[in-house]
Order: sequence, then structure tokens, then C-alpha cells
Amino acid sequence: MAHARAFAPTTLDAADFAAVEPFYRDLLGRPLASADDLEQLILDRSDLDALVSEKAANLYIATTRNTEDKAAEAAFLGFVREVDPKLKPIASELDKKIATSAFADALPKARYEVLLRGMRVDIELFREANIPLETELAELDQKYNQIIGRMTVEFDGKTQTMPQMARHLEETNRGLRERAWKAIADRRLADRDAIDDIYDQMLALRHKIALNAGFDNFRDFQHRRMKRFDYTPDDCMRMHAAIETHLVPIQRRLDRERAQALGASPLRPWDLAVDVKGRKPLRPFDGATQLVDGCSRMFHAMDAELGAMFDSMKDGDCLDLESRPAKAPGGYQYQRQHSRRPFIFMNAAGMHRDLVTMVHEAGHAFHSLLSKEDPLVEYRGAPTEFSEVASMSMELLTLPYHGEFYSEDECRRAERERLEKFPTIMTWIATIDAFQHWIYTNPGHTRAARTDAWRALMKRFGNDLSWEGCEAARDAQWQRQLHLFGMPFYYIEYGIAETGAIQMWLNARRDAKRALADYRKGLALGGSRPLPELFAAAGLRLDLGAGLMAELAREVDGELSREMVSA
Repeated sequence: MAHARAFAPTTLDAADFAAVEPFYRDLLGRPLASADDLEQLILDRSDLDALVSEKAANLYIATTRNTEDKAAEAAFLGFVREVDPKLKPIASELDKKIATSAFADALPKARYEVLLRGMRVDIELFREANIPLETELAELDQKYNQIIGRMTVEFDGKTQTMPQMARHLEETNRGLRERAWKAIADRRLADRDAIDDIYDQMLALRHKIALNAGFDNFRDFQHRRMKRFDYTPDDCMRMHAAIETHLVPIQRRLDRERAQALGASPLRPWDLAVDVKGRKPLRPFDGATQLVDGCSRMFHAMDAELGAMFDSMKDGDCLDLESRPAKAPGGYQYQRQHSRRPFIFMNAAGMHRDLVTMVHEAGHAFHSLLSKEDPLVEYRGAPTEFSEVASMSMELLTLPYHGEFYSEDECRRAERERLEKFPTIMTWIATIDAFQHWIYTNPGHTRAARTDAWRALMKRFGNDLSWEGCEAARDAQWQRQLHLFGMPFYYIEYGIAETGAIQMWLNARRDAKRALADYRKGLALGGSRPLPELFAAAGLRLDLGAGLMAELAREVDGELSREMVSA
């Protein structure tokens, strides 16, 4: 079979459609006389796609680094409006040329079945009428990011970003926490209507996209588009029910224990982040340099290969870590597919959760680096359900090495906090995913109906606390979940991945060396195998049902109950 070679010159300006179009036209017009010809077409297309993907990545990255940078915004929107819409029909034509070729079945099945399966879904769903609608959605998501990026609070004489304000929620002074929480809530509520406006426009566009593709609703369309071959919307609902049965009771018991320890009756929203024993907040680092240096030592202590991979990101503009005004919210890892160099973005403010974010995104970067040699760009990423195993497992696998940042007592606190995160994050994931199921199967709903649906889910999955006097903030709480805006239905994956990560943690407790070897083995496959095989390669089970959830809940709850982990 053919081998990869450079097809697209590295000097090609992928932001200029006139520059890239001839290369795609060359691929479309190329005659195919054998399976070797078809494979070479696939490899050359991958090389060209990687170049375009990296250009799009760099343009997007620039907008998130400074949401007020008008030149960066114009360049990104130029690509979104002028290049991407013109490339989509060409990409669909190429998909058809490859997937319907007489030689497709002659390609090695083990190598190409995942690629061809995905292409056939893309062909099935492609509608030229949806291209301008997708462009509108990208522009609306950019507006949402700008609104969030502009949010600052004047607090105690200083202008502070939202990530910086979150530090106050960990302080032992309850009055200070309440003031900070309410300042954050008021600032978010000031933009509530503007964000609702954006979301309503997004919902209308997505419903139209689904109808154009022959679906009754966007949920079913999106599940197909996301290539969820191994589970259905009904399976997601089974997972919601399993979380409600096995994890909501643990979460609410922890809330009651927290209220008792704090002497807070009732527990309030500003009581969730403070240490229950009145100890000072965990502050693992001061500035990005300390964070990077500590993580480097930690990963080297874990594994020489991981340490070297982490150090490789110190150069090449791979890290933008500290919070600052006008920076987009959240954190992400973006693989620049042509240079095959990862980029990690986050909003560090010196908090423990920033350390968690750092190792989480490093897990994604390790995934990118371990699979970067695959010549197929599609296989240099994995299904999200498994790519999040890479990141969430790293949050747990690094726990024994937190001594690079903390004292022994602080390490125990960090371990307990991560284990408590299992019920906390899973109940929130169920809330967000169930919310999206309701939203997209009830097109044309009113904002009041949406609020009622959100309240019902908060009652079903939420914490055991009082929102009295803060009902508006509770009702708008979903607006801070950026996935709802730019990545619809991308959230249940975190729940599936968390079940994998907890399994990885259990495996590491039995045999840390083998667990880490399995971790690397699974990640090195990239996206070249179906999802159940990726889980199996990493020594994990893919299961959305109550059986696995009950087992993991027992293990974590048992560990939380042991004195050795008590903080």
C-alpha cells in the first residue's frame, strides 16, 4: 500500500480559498485505477486537510486569547464566512469520491473501516443549504464568547475577571464569600437577556438544519452527526437514571455533611467551594512559570515519556495559561494538525482547580502527541468519549505526585476533592445533557418553559441547598456552560469518560505501572478503532448502564468513607 508524503506546500495560505481550491480540485479530478491510488488520494487529502485545520485552529486561538482583538476577530470571521463554506461542498464531493470508489472495499478493513464509516455519515447528512446556517452559528458563538470574555467585577477596589473572582469563593469568611458570589451572579445576570437572545437564535438555526437533513429534531440529527455508533439517546437517558439512582444520594449526603461541618443551616450556593475544616484555600502556585515547572517535575516523576512530552510544550507557543481581561472563558487543548504541536489555553488564577485544569489539558495534549504520527488526520483525534478519558484519567493518575505542589495534608485534601468530584460532576453532566434533550425535542419553546424545565432538572439532580433570594441566578445557571452554545450535545461524553477515568484510577491502585502502560496504549490508537475497542485497549469497559455506575459509586463512596482519605 502507498505511504504518506507531503502533498500541500507548507507555505500555502489556507486562509485564502483561491490558494487552496486548486489543490482540492486536483484531488477531485485525480483518476483512480487501483486501491493504491485510492489510498494515496486519502493520504494526500489528509495532508491538505491538516494544513487547513491548523490555519483554522490558529485563527480561533487568536480570538480566544483576546476577544477584543478586532484584527484577530476579522481574520477568524473571514475564514468562517469566506473559506469554510466553500470548502464544505468540496469536502463532501471528496467523501463521495472516496467512499463510493470501486476500490474502497479493497482497502485494508482494519485500517480504513472507521474512516469510511464516518465519511458515509458525513455524506448522508450533508446539505448545501445548511452551510450558511452553520456560518451564522459560528458567528453567534463568537458573540457569546465576547460577552463572557468582557465580564469583570469591581470587587474590594479592584477590577477582577470571573476566574479571579472564583478565588473568593474558597475563603473561610462566609460574609466575603456571599458578597463575592452575589457580585458574580449579578454580573452574569446583567447579560442574561443578551445571552438568551443568542441562544434562541441558535436553537432556531439548529432546528432548521435538522429539518433540512430529514430529521424531526436537532437532537437526533446531532447524535448521528457526532457519529455515536455505540449508544443512542435512550442510552443517555438510562445513564441519567443511573446517576439519579446511584450518585445523587451521595452528592446530597456530602452536602449535608458539609452543612454540618460548616455550621451552615441551610447550605447556600457560596458554601460549596470552601474547605469544611476552615483551612486556607489550596494555592498550588503563583504564576504560570511555577505551574509549568511543578507539572514538569510531576510528570517526570510519573513517567519519563510523559515528562518529555510535557517539556516539549514549553516552546513553540504551546501554552497560554494565566487569566486576564478580554480572554475567552474556560480551557482547552487544540492540536495544530500540520505542525502536530498541541496548544493549551486556560485561565489560571493560582487556584487548585487551575492545577486540575492543567493536568486535564495535558492529558489531551499527551493524546495528541501519542497519536501524532498517524498519517491520517482523522485518526490523530479520537471520539470525544475517549479523548476525555485521556484528560480526566490524568486528573486522577497525578494525585500521588501532588507533593510537587502541596504538603502531605494538602495532598490528602486534593485527593478527597477529586473523588468528591465524581458525584458532583456526574450530577451536573446529567443535568446539562437532560436539559439539551428537552430543549431540542421541544422546538419553539418559550423562555419561561425553558426555565421550568431547568428548575425541574435542578430539583432532580441538584445540590441539597437553599437558593432563597437567589432564584434568578439559579434559573440562569445553565448560561455559564459554554458547551450549550458552541458545542451542542457535547457533554454526555464527559460522563462516559469519567466512568473510564474512575476505572483507570481503580486499575492504577492495583498496578500503577500497568495502568499507565494501558493508558498510553489506548491513547496511541488515536481514533483508528471503534470506541469500544479504544476503551478495551486502555483496560476499561464502555457501559452507560446502572451496573457499572453502581460499582463505581460503591468504590468511590467507600474510599471517601475511609479515614485515610478524609481531609
